[in-house]
Amino acid sequence: MTQTAAVPGNPSPRELFVAFFQCAISGFGGTLPFARRMLVERRKWLTPQEFVETLSLCQSLPGPNIVNMSIVVGGRSAGWLGSLAAFAGLVGAPVLIVTTMGALYSQFGAVPQVRGALLGLGAAASGLLAATALRTAEPLLKGKPWIAVPFMATAFAAVALLHFPLPYVLLALAPISIGVVWWQRRRA
Repeated sequence: MTQTAAVPGNPSPRELFVAFFQCAISGFGGTLPFARRMLVERRKWLTPQEFVETLSLCQSLPGPNIVNMSIVVGGRSAGWLGSLAAFAGLVGAPVLIVTTMGALYSQFGAVPQVRGALLGLGAAASGLLAATALRTAEPLLKGKPWIAVPFMATAFAAVALLHFPLPYVLLALAPISIGVVWWQRRRA
C-alpha cells in the first residue's frame, strides 16, 4: 500500500458520509466488523491487504481505530473534505444515540430485564469482534504465515494472558516485526 494511493472509484464526500453513517448505525457493540464489510466487500474501496495495513496504521495512532480509519479513507479519496465527511458520518448518529441511551439507562438501568438484555448484547459484540479479528488476519495468514503467526501469538499472549499494557507490547513488537520483514525483503 502506498501512502498516496487514492481509494478506487474516488468516492465523493457525500458517498463517504453515507457509507460511514450506515456503518455507524449498524455497528452496535463495535463498528469495525461493519466497516470492514463496507470498505472491502461491498464498496471495494480497499483490498483485504490494504484494510489490514490501514488498520495497523490506525491502531498505532491515538484515538479510536475506526475513527482514524474513517479519516484516512476519507482523506485518500476526497482530501480534507472527505475526511471530515467520513468522520461526521461515523460519529454523528452514535453521539445522539449514546446520549439518548445514557439518559434511558440512568432511568431504567436497574431493571433486571435491561441488565439481561445488555449481557446478551455484550456477548453478541464479543462474537462480532472475534469474527472480525479472524477475517482481518486472513490476508496475513495467506501471505506469510510463518512471519505473521509468531507475532500474533506473542501479542495475544502478552496482552490477553500476561496482561502487559498494549502500548508496551506494540513498542516492543513493532520494530522487531519491521526488522523481520525488512530482512525477508533483502533476502528475496
